[in-house]
Amino acid sequence: MEKYNVAILGATGAVGQEFLDLIEERNFPFAQLKLLASKRSAGQIIHFMGKDYTVEEATKDSFKDVHIALFAGGAASKEFAPAAVEAGAVVIDNSSTFRMDPQVPLIVPEVNPEMIKKHKGIIANPNCSTIIMVMALKPIYDQVKIKRVVVSTYQAVSGGGKEAMAELENQVKAIASGQEIVANILPGAGLPKHYQIAFNLIPQIDVFKENLYTKEEMKMIDETHKIMNDYDMGITATTIRVPVYRSHAESVNIELEGEFSVQDAKNALAKFPGVVVEDDPAEMIYPMPLKTSGKNDVAVGRIRKDYSIKNGLNLWVVGDQIRKGAALNALQIAEYMIEHKMF
Repeated sequence: MEKYNVAILGATGAVGQEFLDLIEERNFPFAQLKLLASKRSAGQIIHFMGKDYTVEEATKDSFKDVHIALFAGGAASKEFAPAAVEAGAVVIDNSSTFRMDPQVPLIVPEVNPEMIKKHKGIIANPNCSTIIMVMALKPIYDQVKIKRVVVSTYQAVSGGGKEAMAELENQVKAIASGQEIVANILPGAGLPKHYQIAFNLIPQIDVFKENLYTKEEMKMIDETHKIMNDYDMGITATTIRVPVYRSHAESVNIELEGEFSVQDAKNALAKFPGVVVEDDPAEMIYPMPLKTSGKNDVAVGRIRKDYSIKNGLNLWVVGDQIRKGAALNALQIAEYMIEHKMF
């Protein structure tokens, strides 16, 4: 098998570390591996597959001879993606920088792989919550068109980075020991106020926009329209941060244009690659973050009819947002391109 030179930008973060785990786990065909990060993280040693790699400071000259550049996300994408493309690499970017650019395909490989070939050097990875939702929508949409989606998310603190995870842990320990609770991170490190997440819910992820939706909520709406290539589908979203370490959960209500039974939905979802149905109320079987953390598949359960509308279904969807919601989805894009000889 032909092998490829791979660069990971953001190698020391949660998504970067997940890239490494998945490259080893999936036996990804790399020849050379370059680990890149900010100046602050440069010089760290990462032991990977029996070899020590020194993390290099990312510069615009870092991508010579790189075939595949996996960007873990963040502000660095805007600065370095054009340089990587100029050097001849294909960039698969996990940030929001290019997602809504009409020249950049926004890809979930199980949902819209045909759009990959339209890339001009950059392919965007969707928002984690969007990926998890469209994995559940697509197999139903292919059978009966969806008119409207109402989604409420219950998003793990790892979506806010390592610092948010550490803050949840520290707050739980403080509560247990009767110490003062410190909140410096959530709902966002750059925001003017911060709230306790331990034993709490925060109905804000990212900043509010003029329409009173958060940026995270608008990402789900706009990105789903683009991925599904259906701009007539009504979508409304409410995104909530919950005191869970890993795996996002979503309550998804869909209104269909025609009849589709609960069993029809279960059958369609069970056949769809990357989706597993966990739905047996009698045995109290349903998806939960603890069960999906570290797993590649998106789990769907609590599938039931919505009796308040003519053709409605309710779904409970849970997926590991660092895996399928980020690193795995990006790596699957690269694998698809290799399989279809797009490099």
